[in-house]
Order: sequence, then structure tokens, then C-alpha cells
Amino acid sequence: MAEKTKNIFRVIFHNQDKVYELYAHEVGQASMMGFIEIGDIIFGERSRLLVDPAEEKLKSIFGDVKHTYVPHHSIIRIDEVKKEGQNKIHDSNGSSVSVLPGSQFNPSSSK
Repeated sequence: MAEKTKNIFRVIFHNQDKVYELYAHEVGQASMMGFIEIGDIIFGERSRLLVDPAEEKLKSIFGDVKHTYVPHHSIIRIDEVKKEGQNKIHDSNGSSVSVLPGSQFNPSSSK
């Protein structure tokens, strides 16, 4: 019987003046309004001789995380890909992508 392969998604988003690129098996609309849920984050096999500091930093941040929730307005793009790549953190300085100023959801105040 053929084994079902899991989907692989590349999620690129802004967080604190950095651009994060993560690979995960689960991406979808969160039950919390205004958030995208990312789960089962994929970390590549590391060689004992070569350690990537960016991958290590991401693993220290997201290694024990079951699901993370990213605000809609922080998402740059989500792609379904054939195979996982390397998780990365980029400086947003010099990037041609801009962060939207503020949230799209502004609840009205009661009078």
C-alpha cells in the first residue's frame, strides 16, 4: 500500500523587523480571528561538521512549538512546495516588501 505523503508549505512572514521563512506540514486559518496557524514545522537534518546559525536560532525559537499563530497582516506569502528547504531569517532592511501600517481589524468603540 502506498504511503500518503504530507503536504509541505513554505511560509514567509514579517516579525520584529525580520523576515522569517519556515517550512511546515500544517498551515491554515486559525480559530482565532486574524491569525494563520502554522504547525509541524520542518527542521532539516544537520551535518555534524556544518551548523547553520539561522537554522539553529529558529530551532531554539520554534523547536518545542506545536503550533504558532501569525497575524494575517504579517504574512508575505504561503507556497505549497514539493520538498522542504532551509528555514531562514532575513533582515527586512533593503527588502522590497513593506509591512502594512496597523491591523485591518479595528473594533468600533461603544458609546
